[in-house]
Amino acid sequence: DVIPQPLLDQYLSMTDPARAQTVDTEIAKHCAYSLPGVALTLGRQNWHCLKDTYETLASDVQWKVRRTLAFSIHELAVILGDQLTAADLVPIFNGFLKDLDEVRIGVLKHLYDFLKLLHADKRREYLYQLQEFVVTDNSRNWRFRYELAEQLILILELYNPNDVYDYLRHIALTLCSDKVSEVRWISFKLVVAILQKFYANNANALGLNFINELVVRFRHCSKWVGRQAFAFICQVG
Repeated sequence: DVIPQPLLDQYLSMTDPARAQTVDTEIAKHCAYSLPGVALTLGRQNWHCLKDTYETLASDVQWKVRRTLAFSIHELAVILGDQLTAADLVPIFNGFLKDLDEVRIGVLKHLYDFLKLLHADKRREYLYQLQEFVVTDNSRNWRFRYELAEQLILILELYNPNDVYDYLRHIALTLCSDKVSEVRWISFKLVVAILQKFYANNANALGLNFINELVVRFRHCSKWVGRQAFAFICQVG
């Protein structure tokens, strides 16, 4: 009753490989681009009409199609709500995490937006995977690591101080030693945000341990760039 059935059928047929040969080679990409809008129009109660099409697009051989979905999966999660997101989107999200960098960047740019929609126990499972974003297909792709640092600053609020210390601290320290200065700069802000997180939550012991680690690693570093990093961290703080 929401939209005419023939129109919906026409949309769903856009994933047919034959249409790519006869109509438009990028028709699947257009289908993927429009999917959040179609899902919003149909409403979450009619998600079952789109689910198979979404899964077909998510496994499309063209990375541009998967990339399009990766950039909008957080928007679809808002439309579908937490239960459908956990059941139908999380497996696809996990697949995108292991995809090409061109696809992973779509997930990474809205990582905070997606994770905050998950239940705490499900969200905690991603602590182990966040460090995988440090490794990219092309090490020269420094904007990927820059984006990771930016997202982590936001993501800090989603985890308790102990989890931040055990998992996110290591990523921050790695990024602070990046070869690209832009990545180091944003990482200094991340380090300060972690310290603020500790002290705002009365985790003074964790904060002191982290400060001592920064002193050993950067203040007493044999290379001037390490000592400079320590000065910049103090400046940001």
